[in-house]
Amino acid sequence: MSTVKVVVVASGKGGVGKTNVSVNLAWQLARAGKKVLLLDADLGLANVDILLNLKPKRNLSDVIDGNCSLKDILLEAPGGFTVIPAASGKKSMADMANTQHAGIVMALSELDQDFDVMIVDTAAGISDSVVTFSRASHHVTVVCSDEPTSMADAYALIKVLNKDAGITRFQVLRNRVNSETQARAGFNRLAETASRFLNIQLNYAGYIPDDACVSKAVGKQQCVSQAFPSSPAAKGFKRFADTVTAWPTPAQPGGHVEFFVDRMSG
Repeated sequence: MSTVKVVVVASGKGGVGKTNVSVNLAWQLARAGKKVLLLDADLGLANVDILLNLKPKRNLSDVIDGNCSLKDILLEAPGGFTVIPAASGKKSMADMANTQHAGIVMALSELDQDFDVMIVDTAAGISDSVVTFSRASHHVTVVCSDEPTSMADAYALIKVLNKDAGITRFQVLRNRVNSETQARAGFNRLAETASRFLNIQLNYAGYIPDDACVSKAVGKQQCVSQAFPSSPAAKGFKRFADTVTAWPTPAQPGGHVEFFVDRMSG
């Protein structure tokens, strides 16, 4: 059995559409026949369940408190992928120590389901949990729009993950841009700055066009790939899913929590 491909989706600032990217990526991969696990790792401000109109009775906080096991909180989402919900409005979850983050990773290692891809929707910014989950992944995708603050914060996130987690390769997805030309231009600016000050590799992962259908889908509590499958954004997410599928899965687990991917791969 091959190793599960673990993809972290992160952003330097909130409001750039990171969770929408995670949910639509999960939907598109599942539609393509992949067995997908989506972890809501925005531990204190979770909203994957809201976007998908799920109503979890328990979540990761119950697992951390010892009230149930991780498999007890798994939810089946529309589109045929599995969701691990986190808590919302619970400060203790947002303030968890690194050892507790590692405990979540250990709990994940105990799942016995056979998944092809695990998507980790992290919190926005540069918190310890983002570092922990990024370190445990195969591929870190940084989502950024064309706003100057988004670009600056994306660079700050990349810098922290490089210095604190030793990550040297990043995928950059441009979200809410008007064209391929605009997306490439913004990526090139970010890559030029990174190459000047950091010893890292940035890869262009594509772009998602700015599309009013995304907000309409959110209002319906559906992902745009499901609600408006012919929309420009849905087509963009399909292209991104195809790109993720082509990313290699290392023959051996990477990062500092090898047991995690070892156990998930059986």
